[in-house]
Amino acid sequence: MSQPLRLGIAGLGTVGVGVVKILRNKVDLLRQRTGRKLLITAVSARDAYKDRSVTLKDYAWESDPVALAQRDDIDIFVELMGGHDGPALNATKAALAAGKDVVTANKAMLAHFGHELATIAEEKAALIRFEAAVAGGIPVIKSLTEGLAGNQISRVMGVMNGTCNYILTQMQATGRGYDALFKECAQLGYLEADPMLDVGGIDAGHKLSLLSAIAFGARVDFESVALEGIQHIALEDIEQADDMGYRIKLLGVAQMTSAGLEQRMSPCLVPKESPIGQLEGGTNMVVIEGDEVGRIVLGGPGAGEGPTASAVMSDIIEIARGIRISTFGQPANTLVESGPSPSVTPAPYYIRLRLQDQPGALAKVATVLGQEGVSIDRMRQYGHSEETAPVLIVTHTTDRNALDIALQNMHKTDVLDGTPITIRIENM
Repeated sequence: MSQPLRLGIAGLGTVGVGVVKILRNKVDLLRQRTGRKLLITAVSARDAYKDRSVTLKDYAWESDPVALAQRDDIDIFVELMGGHDGPALNATKAALAAGKDVVTANKAMLAHFGHELATIAEEKAALIRFEAAVAGGIPVIKSLTEGLAGNQISRVMGVMNGTCNYILTQMQATGRGYDALFKECAQLGYLEADPMLDVGGIDAGHKLSLLSAIAFGARVDFESVALEGIQHIALEDIEQADDMGYRIKLLGVAQMTSAGLEQRMSPCLVPKESPIGQLEGGTNMVVIEGDEVGRIVLGGPGAGEGPTASAVMSDIIEIARGIRISTFGQPANTLVESGPSPSVTPAPYYIRLRLQDQPGALAKVATVLGQEGVSIDRMRQYGHSEETAPVLIVTHTTDRNALDIALQNMHKTDVLDGTPITIRIENM
């Protein structure tokens, strides 16, 4: 039987403890599936005395994760600290410089420094695996790098932040507004320390940038992801979308276009009968379209101790089996620079606006849209008050740039009350 595979785990929060539990409780199963023993030799965390409901006395303790990464008695450095720079980045670089393989759940670090780290790893004949960084327990990274490696990928899309999906589906189910559900998520511990990472689409944007790199052979480029959060979604948007046969989801879409790699993370209306439209609560879903396989749908828990620890273990097991794949599915020096690309894929749009209650206001709006070639599919007024008239417009398929120009010109008409809310309709 092969020599034991020795692990150093940095970060003993929910996921780190989950990994320790699997390694302690499934010793025989893991040995049967890998042909070798998997051992934790050392661990690191900020607080050595915290009660973590799992025994750690059998492992050496390092207060400095960089020191842990450089130990001679570990083969894999398991980075579960989080944070896109600082200790996580320094320790990961130290592990790679020492020729050690790295398993991480850190999507932010890879979104910002993925290409640099992949280059270092290849120079040192080391690996970086990150299944747990995207969509929790869903094996989407392995699906792209292995199962679908023979496909030309045309589009990747999905719901990749459970907190946003929970808020939007609870608005639908309970009739409660965004603010009330945001407070509930904060009380339940569903939000990151910086809530904008969740509701602002940043967390999901990190994940999309990693999937884009693998799917399209591009250097990971988070800065090129067009981000829009869910903060402006009101209960009336949820209700109007439902009346038209849609649900609102924070949807990530990546696709190669004539203008380059388009990456966007924004609220979209999707058909309520579609798999993504039916997605409830904190569940994640990723849809991949390839030329040979067609469309596949992967869904499951996107967070939590068990699902995320399961994903971490899948990477450790892959390394134990001797499977060695480049970080983003192909050598780092073959990945192309995609650069920022505007959204050039035409689509219909939902527009909610409030008009001053004055004669000809609606005609002025329609004229401005028509001047930019934006055709109206349907229009309705609802909830009329003495001073303003709420109006809902759904356009035919149109270019986003033309719509943006029309919205800018709309403000010059002096008939708007506030800023229009615009949501893309993604038919699938």
